[in-house]
Amino acid sequence: MKIVTTAMVLSFLFIGQAFAQNKKSNQTKMNVTEQNEHYTFKLSDKVIRKAVTFKNRYGITLSGDLYLPKNADNEKLAALAISGPFGAVKEQSSGLYANQMAERGFAVIAFDPSYTGESGGEPRDIASPDINTEDFSAAVDFLGLQHNVDRNKIGIIGICGFATFALNATIADKRVKAVATTSAYDISRVSAKGYYDKMTPEERTKAFETMSLQRWVDAENGKPEYPTTHLPEKLKGDEPQFVKDYFDYYKTPRGYHKRSLNSNKGWTKTNSLSFANSVMLSYIKEISPRPMLLIAGENAHSKYMSEDIYKMASEPKELMIIPNAVHVDLYDRVDVIPFEKLDHFFRTNLK
Repeated sequence: MKIVTTAMVLSFLFIGQAFAQNKKSNQTKMNVTEQNEHYTFKLSDKVIRKAVTFKNRYGITLSGDLYLPKNADNEKLAALAISGPFGAVKEQSSGLYANQMAERGFAVIAFDPSYTGESGGEPRDIASPDINTEDFSAAVDFLGLQHNVDRNKIGIIGICGFATFALNATIADKRVKAVATTSAYDISRVSAKGYYDKMTPEERTKAFETMSLQRWVDAENGKPEYPTTHLPEKLKGDEPQFVKDYFDYYKTPRGYHKRSLNSNKGWTKTNSLSFANSVMLSYIKEISPRPMLLIAGENAHSKYMSEDIYKMASEPKELMIIPNAVHVDLYDRVDVIPFEKLDHFFRTNLK
């Protein structure tokens, strides 16, 4: 794998800022999403999906899709809340996961986080360590109020950057009985320290200075500014492999969605301010005695984050490494994502 420098971190940290624009493929993307009713996957004929809304404790209205098995009748179901990746929408990976898990008998909600997708919050395309953690607990609230859900059997799944929020929510929210993550990505750690914690104090100070000065610009304009990329219309070929992988998912018909900020303009220029000044997962040992499952690809640039989380956590815990898989393989490759393992994990522990 190509060495990732701190300069690359500052360029690629929020991946929506780092993708090339391909006009020809953009037209294809719109056609594909329209044909799929704006979802990047096909709904199982064993599953019912319906649009729902609910509020978090900050009063922000969240938009989600509730997936239910068709043959559930009136039985009380174990339930899951799913979100991610960081910068994605419910019509992408989280919806695909929900579809698969509902097919296996769970009631599942896939939701758009605050300030993104169809959820509320202004301005748009902003993330928050606190609010996005709360989003998961609000989803648990919603599930626990459903007549066909057993509120004592609720778990959560976090994908990519939302793995951190899923774990963070589980630490404090004791209603969550089990948590699983795939391609875990610690946004606060990378924002504060860079990949593999290689960011120097000088580079960290410079990053804060840049974002601090950007606040003057945003204040004067009355709105946040978004990054402009200086990449060619096509990838040049010398980008780090993980950027090529992200491009292959977010910017092609495979995973493009018009509301996904990673598929389009990206996060605001000051988005990482709060993450770089926060430390998430400080109390990760407090998830115990509830079980944790961490899943990562063998060749994922983010694998070390799952490995480090595993080391920090207390039992019961499990780390599952998928041979030959890269980070984005766990977004949508149904032949790679270990859904049977997820099924067994939650079926065993939500009781």
